[in-house]
Amino acid sequence: MSFTIQNKSWHSVLQGEFDKPYFKELEAFVAKERASKTIYPPKKQVFAAFEGLNFQEVKVVILGQDPYHGEFQANGLAFSVHQGVKFPPSLKNIFKELEDDLGIKNLRNGDLSTWAKQGVLLLNATLTVEGSKAGSHQKKGWETFTDKVIEEVATQLDHVVFILWGSYAQKKGKMIDRNKHFVIETAHPSPLSVYRGFYGSKPFSKINTYLVEVGKAPINWQIEPI
Repeated sequence: MSFTIQNKSWHSVLQGEFDKPYFKELEAFVAKERASKTIYPPKKQVFAAFEGLNFQEVKVVILGQDPYHGEFQANGLAFSVHQGVKFPPSLKNIFKELEDDLGIKNLRNGDLSTWAKQGVLLLNATLTVEGSKAGSHQKKGWETFTDKVIEEVATQLDHVVFILWGSYAQKKGKMIDRNKHFVIETAHPSPLSVYRGFYGSKPFSKINTYLVEVGKAPINWQIEPI
């Protein structure tokens, strides 16, 4: 199986990665896994985070760890699920903070693609996972690839907001120039850590305040049912 990003703006930025030995090994690994196991997200959605958002239009990066590993959950966007799918605990907590922060209620739709269309890159560090086995595709090459994504965004673009929830994301964000970009670091929204600083952190209002300050349009965080 050969991975490819259809969005030309991303493909031109990342094309050098696809021919590197580590990426060829990653492709072979995922292909072998798909041949005998249930792998999420589906093939066509592995690069969904890049397909609906041009590179030059990235205003916010929300960094996740793995795709969801439950049936019908992962759709290629970090923390997102398709409409009609029950909200996983982390997404439920994100929506609770959104309501507390801005008074916005997302009661029915967990598909975050409307955020992506406005410039929010919902990037998981690892882009595939075996069903029911969290972390199963870590350290196979995806981290190298997504490090490159973060590096290119941080180097080529100006005044991007990076959301680093939890220690894993914070370690991955060490390459970001804090003088050039706005970085928000808090606890992860998972039930295990949500009370350690995620609740009450008001990331959504902070993002919009910064974007307006640097002359960019704020994000409309409301998600309407399709």
